[in-house]
Amino acid sequence: MSLASREPDTFSVGDSVDSSWRPSCMIVEDQALIGLALEAYLEDLGIAVGEPLSSAAAALDRLDKHTPTVAILDYTLKDGPCITLIRRLAEHGIPFVIYSGHDPSVAPRELRNVPWITKPCDREVLLAALIRAAPALAAWSSQGFVDPAVKERDPR
Repeated sequence: MSLASREPDTFSVGDSVDSSWRPSCMIVEDQALIGLALEAYLEDLGIAVGEPLSSAAAALDRLDKHTPTVAILDYTLKDGPCITLIRRLAEHGIPFVIYSGHDPSVAPRELRNVPWITKPCDREVLLAALIRAAPALAAWSSQGFVDPAVKERDPR
């Protein structure tokens, strides 16, 4: 089985998206400040985000209750590498990006083709990787949907 991020072919760039639909992102990061910074950035973009999770076990539990549009994963979590979590995400067709301070060479061969962003990086690099991984997010962002609160803070 390929563990490369994939999503059901329900959206493509240019597709129309219901304006009431809001994408969601599961953040799995064991460093609290990084998780909170990712949460704030994604919320400012209008993406729904739950509390960042610090372990694969907590993320697997969340997946039993909620299916996110996309996920951001640190490779090494409080309970070790996130391989079981990656497999579950792949089984359910949930796209993801690994956002790690580790070089991709530390990962097993089966993870060589997954989207991997090395920390730190510019926010735009991370957003571009998320959009490439998740067609639904790409379709949503191409429609220009932004949380109105963000427009009030930054009227650009």
